[in-house]
Amino acid sequence: MFSVLIVDDEEPVLESYEFMLGRFRLREDSSEENPFTLAGKARSGYEALKLIYETEPDLVFMDINIPGPDGLSVLEEVHKKYPRMVCILSTAYERFDLAQRAIPLGVFAYLVKPVSKKTFFATLENALFQLRSHPPETTAFEDPRLRFMRKDIWGELSEEAWLWYREELGLPSDNGFAILVECEADIEKHCALLARELSFKHHCMHDVMLNRGLFLVSECLPRDVFLRRWEKLVSGLFPENTVWSWGIGGLYRGPELYRSCAEALVELDARRADIGERERLKIIKLRQKMGVSSPEEARTLFRGIWEPAFSGDFSAAKASMVSLFTLLLDDITGVFTHPEYSPPFKPAEIMRLEDIGAWKQWAELHFEKLLLLASEKRTLPQPLVKALGYIREHFAEGIQLGDAAEKALVSTAHLSRLFTEHLKTNFIDYLTELRIGEAEKLLKDSSMTIKDVAYAVGYQDPNYFSRIFKRITGKLPTDRQKDSASLPPPYSG
Repeated sequence: MFSVLIVDDEEPVLESYEFMLGRFRLREDSSEENPFTLAGKARSGYEALKLIYETEPDLVFMDINIPGPDGLSVLEEVHKKYPRMVCILSTAYERFDLAQRAIPLGVFAYLVKPVSKKTFFATLENALFQLRSHPPETTAFEDPRLRFMRKDIWGELSEEAWLWYREELGLPSDNGFAILVECEADIEKHCALLARELSFKHHCMHDVMLNRGLFLVSECLPRDVFLRRWEKLVSGLFPENTVWSWGIGGLYRGPELYRSCAEALVELDARRADIGERERLKIIKLRQKMGVSSPEEARTLFRGIWEPAFSGDFSAAKASMVSLFTLLLDDITGVFTHPEYSPPFKPAEIMRLEDIGAWKQWAELHFEKLLLLASEKRTLPQPLVKALGYIREHFAEGIQLGDAAEKALVSTAHLSRLFTEHLKTNFIDYLTELRIGEAEKLLKDSSMTIKDVAYAVGYQDPNYFSRIFKRITGKLPTDRQKDSASLPPPYSG
């Protein structure tokens, strides 16, 4: 078994990692005993150093921002003594300078919190393969290719070291350049495909570390010439909704290849920032179009934002959608800038969704609510929009015209005039139509009784509800329920 040390100053993270670690099983062999055991938990840099020296763990989950020496300082301290120890960094945000410090330490992976169970298990499985690839008596960098790609290429090499590597690795040229590739999902798979395509015309080596692919193209080829080939090669290689980026360094002789790696990192970081800027512009465009463009155009813009987000980490995507819905909701209703207004729904509900199916269902319902509110805001007076939003959220309660007027910050007489002038109806009729419309939807569910439906839409007397229902629809609730029950089941394919 392999021992694991978890280092983090947040107790919920320690508990979550410990819980997931205890439930890890290999996907291809669920019957195999868990190959990991917990060596300990540390909450500071000093405590981490003490436990590493005491327990000599095989694998360490290391938070960067911890009290005392930070996570990278701890790894710098222990790296020479325990070069075989697999280290996985985690932090609440990704930073270019931290990745630069981590690379020479042979850090295995870099996780951005919050870390989903799927990501945690996948990282554990990859780490297990790394641990099992090296017998206890060898070091993690016994393989010259690994030592070169994961460590020595990132620093200046002596002439002797370079000549040794060139012969040992069979490199055809004294010159080369580095390529870095980053992808939200399946980085190993995509880098393997990319390496295969590159190998048709170029001599290249590749490795995956810190969730990035590093490629070394060993030949004396001007960067601009290769760049034209590269753009054709990668066109269509990644799935349409996959967010990915790359950076290519300049052409350097072997001892100075570290300069090419550094340039590739800078370009990769710039492209990642550019991707973020494009996403920001998409959000701005959606906010500008809500209530102005057609509903279908707004739906298309919305899908263009959430589909790429959910192609990566599920928890991070949910968090970004909370931010998006908060912005849209405040743009349309002002509920977060005017505390006297109540929001029609809470975007934080998104964080409780468990899978993509639940997200799609939630998003469809609540984005349609936003479209309706945005349309009303464009055509109706703001007090009436506020009142209608309140009524739709509380129609099942015993609300009165005065309650809606209070939320809209107007008098009951003024709100009554707004109903008449702009909706050609009054408060009671609007509320009744809304309740009966909701009741028709509920009656499609055969598990609900007429009494249940009546209570659900705000009527305490089922008989009175039945009379109102018939007056509005021309049928009794029981007849509508029979009509729904007689419909054939939807085709399931």
